[in-house]
Order: sequence, then C-alpha cells, then structure tokens
Amino acid sequence: MKRREFIALLGGAAAAWPLAARAQQRERMRRIGVLMSAVEGDPIGLEYVTAFAQALAELGWSVGRNVRIEYRWGAGDLDRFRRYAAELVALSPDVVLASAGAIVGALQQASRTVPIVFVTTIDPVGGGWVESLSRPGTNATGFASFEFSMSGKWLELLKEIAPGVKRVAVVRDPSVPAGSGGLAAIQTVAPSLGVELTPVGVRGAGEIERAIAAFARSSNGGLILVGPTSSVRRHFDLVVALAARHRLPAVYPNRLFVTGGGLISYAPDSVDQYRRAAGYVDRILKGEKPGDLPVQAPTKYDLVINMTTARALGLTVPDTLLARADEVIE
Repeated sequence: MKRREFIALLGGAAAAWPLAARAQQRERMRRIGVLMSAVEGDPIGLEYVTAFAQALAELGWSVGRNVRIEYRWGAGDLDRFRRYAAELVALSPDVVLASAGAIVGALQQASRTVPIVFVTTIDPVGGGWVESLSRPGTNATGFASFEFSMSGKWLELLKEIAPGVKRVAVVRDPSVPAGSGGLAAIQTVAPSLGVELTPVGVRGAGEIERAIAAFARSSNGGLILVGPTSSVRRHFDLVVALAARHRLPAVYPNRLFVTGGGLISYAPDSVDQYRRAAGYVDRILKGEKPGDLPVQAPTKYDLVINMTTARALGLTVPDTLLARADEVIE
C-alpha cells in the first residue's frame, strides 16, 4: 500500500472511531435480576444460569454492551429470598428471573410492577402469583414445572424398576405446595400399587438421616424425593448417599441426582425452561407485558436411569423401561 493511501485509510478510520463510540453510548443498558433458589456454586444452578445467559446472547443481549445481569443465590432460605428480592427491586431492574415459586412471592411482596419471569415453578395459579395460565394478569409469567399428578408417575416408575418395593419413604418439604401436593398425588396412586407410604420432612439434615435410617430397618423399602424445590435440592448429596447406604431404590425429580449416583429420575427438562425463559425476558425488554404472556407448561420430560446404581442394588431393569429412557448412565 502506498504511503498516501495508508494515511487516507488511517484518517478515515480515526474519523469513524468517535461515531462508533457515540453509537455504542446511545445503546441503552438494560438490567436483569436473577434470583436463584440454589446455593452459589451449585452445579445444577450454574448449568441453569449458563443456559439462560447463552440463550440471551443468541437473542442479541451482550453483557457489558447492552445488558447487565445481577445474580443472587438464595440457598433455599426464605429469609434470603425476601432480602435478595428487596435488594434486586431496589436496583430498578427491567425484569427479574425467578427460579422458584417462593421467590416469585418474595418479589411480588417487594414490587407489583417489576416484571418477573419464573421457571421450574409448581402451580403458579394456586400460589397466587398469576390469575390464570392463559392470561397471567399480574407482573409475573413464565414456565410451570409440572402438575402434582406427575408425582404419582414417580411411584409407578419405582414399582416398575423395583417390583419388590412395598414401602416407600416420601421425602418432601411439607411447608410448600410441591411437598404437600406431591405427597397427596402419591397417596392417590399408592393403594392400587399395594404400597405403604411414610412421609419424611426436610427441615434439616439430621431429621432426614434419622427418618430414613429408621425407615430402612424394615425390608422392601424404596424412596421418592418430591420436588424440585430449593429445600429439597439443598439436601441433594445427603439423600443420594442415604439411599445408597441403606440400599433403597429411589426416584428423583432431576437428572442431576442420577448423574450424581441416584437410581432413576423423571422430570421436565429444566435447562430447556431456562433457555425458553430468555425468550420471554427478551420480549419483555422489547416492551411486552408479563401479564399478557401465557404461562407455559413443560414441552419435554426426561427419563434417566443409572445402570451402575441399579446393578449395585441388585436390580434388573426391564427392557421396556430401558427402551423408554432418554439417557442411560453406565
């Protein structure tokens, strides 16, 4: 390139730099709050927020350029939910992503105007967070996790993979709708399957350990973990370890329990819900109202089986069940 041409090119580029800088400055910076029910650093939670951020990027939202994301981690603690909800609302976010019904409730206590997109939330109408699924009518909308009736499916799967099970410990949080509603659905199915149920609360690790140890003293036992709720996920490692220690076939509400050593899970694809939630956040940032966006049900359920755990428990997994599995861990 000749010297004169190089100088002309450099001059043109220099003239363009201020224009580009001014254009970038004119692009409005939006703020998204994210309040997770999990503990910070929890692998499940990190997988979820990564999927959400990636989906936002695909929609043109770049952190530091046109969006800022404020993360808070509630660690399954209702007091933290309320404190962080107030903290995020004080930052005047354009929209908040909420990962549990209790978090939606905390956010709505803090503000009835800040838009909320929820994910993995059970019974949003019964919880009072929306007026109806088709037309929420409030400052919240999002993606429901599952109906309570699906809890009965967990018991059916447990009997299918472990036909000898006659007694089942149902580990749940009785203080939340998912816990009480899930147990009620299992109780409806239990008589037809010849199963006796023993409810186990999750108020603390000691309570869970003592209750499961006492339950396991008798034979033909199995376990169902009802969720996914933040209080249940907090005891993820403990419940999986107890099921292994006491040789209890167990059904879980999330595939990561199974990748962590659990026997079998049947659950909506939660990662997919976080990706889809980015679409609702995008629409709200572009001017739509959450009250006009219908609450969506899961579109995909995954059946995951851990064959290593099955063999350790002396179980022969039926071919019909393996054929339906979305993922088999060897």
